Amino acid sequence: MEPIKTLQSPHSRRRFLAGAGALGAVGAATMLTGCNDSSSSPAPTPTPTPTPTPTPAPAITDNDILNFALNLEYLEAEFYLRAATGNGLPASLVPTGSGSVTGGVKVAGGSTEFQGYLNAIAQDELNHVAAIQATIAGNSGTPVPRPNIDFTNAFNALAMLATIGPSFDPFSSSQAFLVGAFVFEDVGVTAYNGAAPAISNNAILDAAAGIAAIEAYHAATIRTIIAGQALATKDSTYLNYANLIVALRSKVGAGMETMLSLNSIVAADSTNAIGFARTTSEVLSIVYGGGTKSGAFFPNGLNGNITTVS
Repeated sequence: MEPIKTLQSPHSRRRFLAGAGALGAVGAATMLTGCNDSSSSPAPTPTPTPTPTPTPAPAITDNDILNFALNLEYLEAEFYLRAATGNGLPASLVPTGSGSVTGGVKVAGGSTEFQGYLNAIAQDELNHVAAIQATIAGNSGTPVPRPNIDFTNAFNALAMLATIGPSFDPFSSSQAFLVGAFVFEDVGVTAYNGAAPAISNNAILDAAAGIAAIEAYHAATIRTIIAGQALATKDSTYLNYANLIVALRSKVGAGMETMLSLNSIVAADSTNAIGFARTTSEVLSIVYGGGTKSGAFFPNGLNGNITTVS
């Protein structure tokens, strides 16, 4: 497996994702006037105060959706790159004003197959960051800087919420890393599926579908390896951890989960075998660990115009 490489051009593998109403009428009240000794003229009618028209929320643009996805790709790229190489994104892909990354070291050990998988996925996620940034710039937009990312405290907090234990370090072993990756990949698939209907540019929509497919390949690989290891070793510890994550994501992310087992690898609805789709709010609720504006992996929230759980 070739080592992780830095993209030489932002146009890598593919260009990812390349009260206006009238004021309410106000009726003037008819005022009864009294008469004094010298005049019977009616009192003047006061000028009515118009009802202010609320300012409509700005429309969400394709670039807003792309930047929302870019925040998530920063998270995945940093996770995989640090596990594969001990280092995060190259400086060329970290815009000015980017936040810091807490936690994440190279995962020691693991089989040759595991290391090959890890390197390949890390390269995919690096390419995704570069491609989204290039597409936003090509669409007359500005890629948001990487937000502050915290792996250490986020995984510890999620472990508590999922009843795994007081702490969890996905960089401590290959088995633990697969559970950490399991947290992200299924969410990524549902995020892209959910965002697709809001994309107006057909070229961007087509590329988004391609990225969703890659994330689905990643998710399927992780789910298969975790289940396969449980079968091979007769030890279901990490399979059980994954299902505790499933239960937590279902609780804070509006359901849309499939328990992992030897007989149930694919995450999809049981009736039509269609992949799940989450709204931006549902995705944020997961990556914020149940918070509404920030939390868990993003201690200061995301960057851009889609940052809050509605």
